[in-house]
Amino acid sequence: MIVWAVFILVIIFALALDLGVFNRTPHVIKTKEAATWTGIWVTCAVLFSGIIYLAFENNWVNNSTNLTPTNAVLKYITGYLIELSLSFDNVFIIALIFSSFAIPKKYQHEVLFYGVLGAIVFRALMILFGVALITKFSWMIYVFGVFLILTALKMLLSHDKEEDAKDFRVYKWIKKVYPVSKTIYNDNFFIKKRGIKFATPLFVTLIIIELTDIFFAIDSIPAILAITTDPFIVFSSNILAIMGLRSMYFLIVGMLDKFKYINYSLVVILAFVGVKMIISHHVEIPEWLSLGVIVLSLSGGMIASKTIKDTTT
Repeated sequence: MIVWAVFILVIIFALALDLGVFNRTPHVIKTKEAATWTGIWVTCAVLFSGIIYLAFENNWVNNSTNLTPTNAVLKYITGYLIELSLSFDNVFIIALIFSSFAIPKKYQHEVLFYGVLGAIVFRALMILFGVALITKFSWMIYVFGVFLILTALKMLLSHDKEEDAKDFRVYKWIKKVYPVSKTIYNDNFFIKKRGIKFATPLFVTLIIIELTDIFFAIDSIPAILAITTDPFIVFSSNILAIMGLRSMYFLIVGMLDKFKYINYSLVVILAFVGVKMIISHHVEIPEWLSLGVIVLSLSGGMIASKTIKDTTT
């Protein structure tokens, strides 16, 4: 329990430091700054594998899945890469939402900051219930596996379809139940005009981002549960991937065209982990193979994006 408490306190401290010190004044996140913070979070995630090793070697966590320290590290790294790779698709949706509501770049970081807070709470609950379901009902692993394969097929078939965030049902629902202003007022989520309180586009954007993260979590949580059901590994790898998502967004949002085919990599990853879940009771797939499939899929998508783009230009 001490490791859990320390990890959560460190995350809370990092979030407080982020908004209270480094980003106290709204500003445009430049590529250099985004690259620096992305590097810092990836480095922290990699170094955390050492904590995972020590935690399982010294029994600092409840090792209910009987993992060796080395195997725990492999599962952590594999889970982290899965969550990080699935975040690519999240970046596309976030960019679409910000663009649809014309959110100025200098306010986007603050919206993502509060989005991360909500995501941590929602994902913690999903992990808790997901692990409990698989532990109590072993057949649930087949349900999650089929769900991931269907998600991969849906992603494959809808790859070229673009949507407008203002067509999302949640936006229409918010407008029905609460007045929404058409204008952004600095970094305010609510404003009062003529005695009436209005939600600004910043608040609407935040709500939509929170809800889309829940939908993404419905995909990503089963994906990492295919790797391990150890709560600490699932939670830590998930949260560290989310923490790096904000800086990653600002780093790659200007280069989305360069990753045109990365979605196909995500299709392969989701389909693979779905199959892995379905056959897990009969065939044991080694962690090095899972890690290899993820790395090769992402590399293949990036190489294809650059190669095909260079060929067509």
